[in-house]
Amino acid sequence: MDDRQLQLWVEQISLSSFGCPFLHRARFNRRLRSTGGRYFTRTHDIEISWLQYEQFGAADVEKIIKHELCHYHLHLLGGGYQHRDDDFKRLLAKVGGTRYCRSLPQELKRTEPYRYKLVCTSCSAEYMRKRKADPKKYVCGFCKGKLKLLALDLQPHS
Repeated sequence: MDDRQLQLWVEQISLSSFGCPFLHRARFNRRLRSTGGRYFTRTHDIEISWLQYEQFGAADVEKIIKHELCHYHLHLLGGGYQHRDDDFKRLLAKVGGTRYCRSLPQELKRTEPYRYKLVCTSCSAEYMRKRKADPKKYVCGFCKGKLKLLALDLQPHS
């Protein structure tokens, strides 16, 4: 399946399940790993995870498409389009969409190693970080002490 086929599929689901046309762009995103799809409020486009389609098939992806179309139609109609809104929950149940997508196998998830550690200068509590953080912007969650940033050595020792 390619983006053109996905576009037609989303348009068909929109008409059959919602009774309204989908007038924007739908495409696969091969980088989406922690979510099944995304709806963009500015452009009204929808992205669907290629890995969800590849791993779990069309039936699961159809439920993800319905989920994203709930965001789409409710947003355009001025209803509550966010996950916490009752309008969203009701419409999702009505059309048979899924609230959560299935988790990808661990080997398909990209996990970055911890590269930094924030250490409290008062109580020695440690906070592992994958990205660099400015210690001046944070305090210790236990004692409110100052934090110090340490870079971790990621090179294997021989």
